[in-house]
Amino acid sequence: MRLEDVAASPHFREYAEPADPLWFRPSARSAARLLGAGPRELAAVVEDASAALPDRLAAGGMLALIGDPRLTAVPSVCAVPGGTVEIGLSEREVAEVAARWAHVGVEAEWIEKETPVHRVELADYWIATYPVTNAEYQVFLRETGRPERPTTWYLGAYPWERANHPVAGVRPADADAYAAWLAACTGLPWRLPTEAEWEYAAKGPAGLEHPWGDAFDPGAANTRETGLHTTAPVGAFPAGRSPFGVLDMGGNVEEYVADTYRP
Repeated sequence: MRLEDVAASPHFREYAEPADPLWFRPSARSAARLLGAGPRELAAVVEDASAALPDRLAAGGMLALIGDPRLTAVPSVCAVPGGTVEIGLSEREVAEVAARWAHVGVEAEWIEKETPVHRVELADYWIATYPVTNAEYQVFLRETGRPERPTTWYLGAYPWERANHPVAGVRPADADAYAAWLAACTGLPWRLPTEAEWEYAAKGPAGLEHPWGDAFDPGAANTRETGLHTTAPVGAFPAGRSPFGVLDMGGNVEEYVADTYRP
């Protein structure tokens, strides 16, 4: 199971530029078409890589209000075959990678966490297709009575207009508690992925630099370069789908893993 936490580094604020809200507004014709669509049609638009981003965001926003059929009691999953896999980054590449992304505030010590290249034995596993959403997390809070609210929920209120956005602003203990609750509810062995499981599910057997390939594509993930500067409905960047079919493994929010993220 995957759970999210928003990137809170001051570098993201320092380098962020305000987005033009008109750029993310669908055309009148597209809006009329979306208003006449049902939930499953809207869900298809959200994950249609040929659809314009404003249309995908608008379809996701409508689903947040009327109910997103992609969010089910047992989350959708993608199969990842195990084996001996190679993860990590060579120490020789740290300086080059940090320099390449210095314009958005990346520091070398962040990249050092990816070193060294090493092999890991993984059993077959399944990983959730989407990050855990606000709607799913709200059910967990309601049914368990857990008092802590995500820090991104303004004044602790459930953000109904972002029901299908990834939940953010939760602690590691909250992430573990959610996974344990989901396992108890479904009878399935849900847990957070290890770092190796997460990385392999993101880059696939070819060891891609990004889930979609080796070249950065601002249209494939919700990052600073996209200009949105907020979370997006899960799956709204379908061009960023990983080799195993997992969505939102690049951009949108940061994600927790079960073990310590360190070299």
